[in-house]
Amino acid sequence: MSLFKKIQDDMYTAMKAGEKETTNTLRTTLSKLKDKQIDKRDELSEEEIIKIIQTLVKQRKESIELFTKGGRDELAETEKNEINLLTNYLPQMIPDEEIKNIVENVINEISATSLSDMGKIMPEVMKRGRGLIDGKTAQKLVQELLG
Repeated sequence: MSLFKKIQDDMYTAMKAGEKETTNTLRTTLSKLKDKQIDKRDELSEEEIIKIIQTLVKQRKESIELFTKGGRDELAETEKNEINLLTNYLPQMIPDEEIKNIVENVINEISATSLSDMGKIMPEVMKRGRGLIDGKTAQKLVQELLG
């Protein structure tokens, strides 16, 4: 079953069960996916759907930061629940230890010596991770290894 169809089916199940938060989150996600599909004028691939969901998760993480700073803990909690729901549709991310190995290999291969080489390192690391590497984590590891 395609990821799009799975999200749609889960939304209908949540609607029937009266789970408003789950329904709203999945409805918003489907809306984003359909918008991108209309823009593309073609069906979305699984990779494109995953990228869109990753973007939605990233936006929610940024919102949590802002809500927490603003003292709006109830809104931050809602965003955390949405992240937990959306991550169920994402493939398992590469663990930090494996990311560190990839970063070290890339640094050695391109003979990087300073943080000014970040622009050469990051694209290669992300390419090797095939969308399963968190960019902030990879960037932090590069800074630690070269800083």
